[in-house]
Amino acid sequence: MESSPRLTVRGLLDEPLMEGARVVDREADLDRALTWVLPFGEVVGRFDDLTGVAVYMRPEALADSAHALSALAARDAAALVVDGSVPAGVPWPPGLVVIELDLPVGFAALNRLLAERSLMQEVHVMRYSAHVHSTLAGLLHRGAGLNLLVKEVSALAQHPAIALDARGQAVAFHGVDVARAEEISEVLHKQLSTVTAADRHAHHDTRVLEEVVGGAPWTCTASTIRLGKRFEGWVVVLASGTSPGPHELAQHAVVTEQATAIIGSEMLRQRSVDEAEERARGDFVQALVHGSFTSQHDMQARAEYHDIDLTSTFAVFVAPGYGENPAGPGGDESGGLLRLARYAASVLPHPSVRSYVTVIGDVLVVVRSLRYRDPRDVELEIAEYADAVSQDLSRRRVRPVPVAHGVPAVGADQIRESYRQARVALGIGQRLGMSGSVAYRDLRGYGVLELVAETDRSRRFVGDVFGSLKPGTDLYDTLSAYLAAGGNVNAAARELSVHRNTMLSKLDRISRAMGMDVRLPENQFTAWLAVRLELLDRLRTSVENEINYR
Repeated sequence: MESSPRLTVRGLLDEPLMEGARVVDREADLDRALTWVLPFGEVVGRFDDLTGVAVYMRPEALADSAHALSALAARDAAALVVDGSVPAGVPWPPGLVVIELDLPVGFAALNRLLAERSLMQEVHVMRYSAHVHSTLAGLLHRGAGLNLLVKEVSALAQHPAIALDARGQAVAFHGVDVARAEEISEVLHKQLSTVTAADRHAHHDTRVLEEVVGGAPWTCTASTIRLGKRFEGWVVVLASGTSPGPHELAQHAVVTEQATAIIGSEMLRQRSVDEAEERARGDFVQALVHGSFTSQHDMQARAEYHDIDLTSTFAVFVAPGYGENPAGPGGDESGGLLRLARYAASVLPHPSVRSYVTVIGDVLVVVRSLRYRDPRDVELEIAEYADAVSQDLSRRRVRPVPVAHGVPAVGADQIRESYRQARVALGIGQRLGMSGSVAYRDLRGYGVLELVAETDRSRRFVGDVFGSLKPGTDLYDTLSAYLAAGGNVNAAARELSVHRNTMLSKLDRISRAMGMDVRLPENQFTAWLAVRLELLDRLRTSVENEINYR
């Protein structure tokens, strides 16, 4: 929309200079906007648009230029002003507003009139814009938050106001209750997210929407919040009931446009504060899962500061972040893994449940309090949350994502062990290509082997079995796939996308490197055991190094 109500043809006729002027067609549209006037000689023979432009013409020129009048109508001229009496019998094209002046006034006087009106209007808009900006900027500099800023926007517009973030959530509002604010924000987000081709072409950042919310009509004037090239949300003035007039809508547009930079700056400041607090909370969560407090008093003091009840029962969930998002070009921007962790924490919300997130390396960590105390209910609650997080992350990453968890931690002292179990389960789950909920307790066979894997005798056994075959090589991966396929050569070849003969050739090389035929069942079990022990020893070493790092 225009930033201010413009002069119309009807308004021009009310000017003293136009006294005695007559409209040839009484049914013509006199509410057309009028911004400028040009002499007929300058517009004839051209093809540019004449929207908002009045064309000045002398009566004696009509006889020779009657054929050009239809072109003026086609170019959407606002009006044709004839400076004197109109000759009889002139064929007027439909849609063209023709004004006949009683007394000639001259082009200079008419041009000066429109220029003065335009300048006066612009000065009025600039003064009002400066008033709105200084009022809101003064509040911002005095430390007013979003609520006070939106309240002042509402006072300036004399209507309710609401600020929406980039996801369409109401972050502050005034003049409406919470339920109505949520209803309006939901409707507005759907409409404002759809940009028409005309708005995109005109680069309009202010839109007026007519919506029905709660059975009542609302006229919503919304301006886009942009900080640099980044979109942050909208500032919206809400007028219920009868639609406001053009002048009032123009005032609303000025208020919202001036408020976008101020409210956007406060939103950015608040986000920086929230992220700083979240980083501090994330550091505390890392200390919890690593058990790296100097004393019990240190842990209690930091927990009280972050409002964390250390006597609750917790479950620790871990998921791979993956360094690059296949769904987005160039991967995630800065802080993408932490945002993923926040999304994971927001899954299956409940008033009595608190979730604390952090990122360790490329692993997302969520420490979540549990509602239930009965072991069976606790197990179901943990599995339900892990499955839900896995589905959410898989959808965002466009790939299967396992979410691992250890046994529940009763009190903060057991969080470290629960985290260690979750990391081991995650490593096993990734190695086996698992997805969904991966519970440490479901990997009972690995739990027994884990007790043996860290001994020197186990390491010697692994070295003797593998011989010259090194973990991480192509032959080692081939052996793992062959054992995972239950010794089926064809299935392993399909899994690795190689020919059966190639698979057989690699198995021969593996057998020579290990000094035994891996195609024999008893040797397959020995190789399977060595692969598992090597995996568990590597995972244990990695997790222990992380937890014990200071």
